[in-house]
Amino acid sequence: MTTLRGGRTVRDLRRGNRSAVLRQLYFGGPMSRQELGPATGLSSGSVSNVVGELIADGLLEEAGIVDSDGGRPRTLLRVSPASAHMIGVDVGETRVRVELFDLTLTELARTELPLSPRGCYDVGPIVDHVRTGIATVLAEAGVSTDRLLGVGVGVPGIVDRDAAGGTVVHGQTIGWDAVPLEALLRATKALPDEVPYLIDNGARTLGQAEMWFGAGRGAREAVVVLFGSGVGASLITDGSGTALEWGHLTVSVRGRRCRCGALGCLEAYTGAESVLARWAERGGGAADAPGAATDEEEADEEEALAALLAAAGAGDALAREVLEETAEYLGAGLSDLINLFKPERILIGGWAGLMLGPHVLPAVREHATRYALPYPAARVSIDLSALGPDAVTVGAATLPLSAFFTAGGRRPLPVPPAEQPGWQTSLKVRSGGPAAG
Repeated sequence: MTTLRGGRTVRDLRRGNRSAVLRQLYFGGPMSRQELGPATGLSSGSVSNVVGELIADGLLEEAGIVDSDGGRPRTLLRVSPASAHMIGVDVGETRVRVELFDLTLTELARTELPLSPRGCYDVGPIVDHVRTGIATVLAEAGVSTDRLLGVGVGVPGIVDRDAAGGTVVHGQTIGWDAVPLEALLRATKALPDEVPYLIDNGARTLGQAEMWFGAGRGAREAVVVLFGSGVGASLITDGSGTALEWGHLTVSVRGRRCRCGALGCLEAYTGAESVLARWAERGGGAADAPGAATDEEEADEEEALAALLAAAGAGDALAREVLEETAEYLGAGLSDLINLFKPERILIGGWAGLMLGPHVLPAVREHATRYALPYPAARVSIDLSALGPDAVTVGAATLPLSAFFTAGGRRPLPVPPAEQPGWQTSLKVRSGGPAAG
């Protein structure tokens, strides 16, 4: 293989050119070959070669003809939606949602499997739900695994993708201690070995979806906040995301106990579970409150939060007090993100964030500005996310899609088992152990 300047090979160059053309057509819409050159920085010859390869691979198709100024009409090209598929999985607080998408992220099928009891994160049932969900959506859409790029999975907690044996999840608030989730999913045999499972924090998958398709488009640096029963966030910088355990930032020394066991975490004041708990502790959530459920122990959190918002809208002083307090804690928490990272945008998403947002967003902005340093505070916008409460699943599906782009539109080949170095094999033989690991 010929090595070019900088250590790159001809294969690397071809892969990069294919990736550039795919990304440009995917995010920029249909273009002609003549337009692709200036847009990608590739020569006309390189564009012609790459386009020919991608059409032969079935990844590009014609999207019509447009007139040119005085010249021959130009053929537009676009990414072929049916040329590949992705699955996105959201391990949420009440259910596991599994969705199948085509290459342009049009939803083809979905299923939801409830967690029982609510919030039960026993890994065995969750792995079973993912296996069942994958089989269900593939069967419903009549799609085979031949063109399946992979399965993206959004989960709570800290995700270690470099662990030996596959991705491991550390989730203290859900009782997961170094759970080998990738190995467990692979052991179900739901998919062929060549189809990857790509696992990441749910807040980060939400962030990637918003940056690609939602309210984050065009921003170089943004923080995307995920509000549900708990709280999470992701920092997106130049297209690369980092999950932040922002919900476990201490905002009150010796304060309320958080689900993680610590005292005074932001999540203990702003997550939906804690907001409702504070309302109940002060005597709120009565049966005669607008929209309230009669059995608080079994009431759905979304219904209970809707009841709180309805009570506040009807003038209930206690409900308003809880919302005002929540807005201040949230604003203070966002001020830390503003001071630390100086983002252009902060986007609030998740089912609870989208429910609370219209009622508290002006106060949140005010408190965030008051608590943050003036310079970074003056340069950040705080808004709601644009993709709705299901965006974690869309973001999860972008994980295999992103890997597909990086590979230049080629599916990764199965990775053979790593062979031990010769000295290690020899040492095992000498010690009487097996020769192969």
